Amino acid sequence: MTREAAVLVMAAVALVLLGLAAWGWVRRTRRDRTPLIRPAELSDSDTPRETIDALYVATTVHDAPLERIAAPGLGYRSPVTITVTDGAVALDLTNQPRITITADRITAVTQATLTIDRVVERDGLVRLSWLADTGVVVDTYLRPRETSARHLADALAPLAPAPDPSTATGDSE
Repeated sequence: MTREAAVLVMAAVALVLLGLAAWGWVRRTRRDRTPLIRPAELSDSDTPRETIDALYVATTVHDAPLERIAAPGLGYRSPVTITVTDGAVALDLTNQPRITITADRITAVTQATLTIDRVVERDGLVRLSWLADTGVVVDTYLRPRETSARHLADALAPLAPAPDPSTATGDSE
């Protein structure tokens, strides 16, 4: 085989792989086209306790950190401003409507080390588990920019129910 033929074969393989990746993403966005939560503002009674700049990493199926959900507004990594109040957390992703998750929807706040597209130092991500409008629990991963993941987790922790010590494993992802 000549060098030119080898280059053409490699280019064809690359195009096929790119096409398959695009096809997979289109299928995933069709599957996840239902919004997980309706955009909403904080209520008038919610007084911001803390505002933290972070990186929104991904939202995944609960306890499946490699299964990204491509729901509207949550499909791509983005800078985010997190506003924590006594009764809710608001996520302001760049060029997206505000997402407000009330405390009654939050099921857990933990720290993690990995999720789709991101592996960081031990416990460098905050995993916010919450009940979506679709009735399923999802995990949203956040990476604080100018503070520690522990600080963000501690700020969010009062919104989550107290962990059940009988189910704690002591492991983090």
